Amino acid sequence: MRADAEKNYQRIIEVARDVVTENGIHASLRDIARRANLGMATLLRHFPTREALFEALLCTRAEDLIQKAHDLEKSLPADDALLAWFREGVIFTHSYNGVCDLMASAHADPNSALHASSIALRTVGGRLLRRAQTEGTARPDMDGVDLFALISAMGWMVGQPSFTPRAENLYHIIASAILTNQPDNGVDKHDTDNEPGSAFLR
Repeated sequence: MRADAEKNYQRIIEVARDVVTENGIHASLRDIARRANLGMATLLRHFPTREALFEALLCTRAEDLIQKAHDLEKSLPADDALLAWFREGVIFTHSYNGVCDLMASAHADPNSALHASSIALRTVGGRLLRRAQTEGTARPDMDGVDLFALISAMGWMVGQPSFTPRAENLYHIIASAILTNQPDNGVDKHDTDNEPGSAFLR
């Protein structure tokens, strides 16, 4: 890539990160181009579709989440590693407003620029799940697709103002459903009623 093209690419990414943080996945590509002081043709040369731009924005975070799965697999018991990665997956869905919808759509669309990232995340999550299933600590009737769907569902719920205060309790309820060795989620209902939901994402 020529130096001027590389400069434009980085400028688009920088501005897009700010605009999408403000407006979510429905941010205007035209607004991104305008704020980057570039023409739409230049933006579309680098990112022909909205999903291509989001793939670039999410790439580093997705790679971090994939590496996190490898690290957890080596450092924690199977059930703890699975739940720790599940939490990290929910945090990932809050990279930008609307990521849950975008990744869920990409999962079923091989032509999506985000399809490869979606498959990679599902694969590493599925491996953590199978490890726990092999040890008898995770329910056997789940697969990586189910885990991916639960992460997306949990991410959506945590993002809803009416559910945010219950985020930690909801997490433990889902954890109890995934694992076979957690009959009691150990969460005090009154405590979770008073906890800010943002604590879940810290």
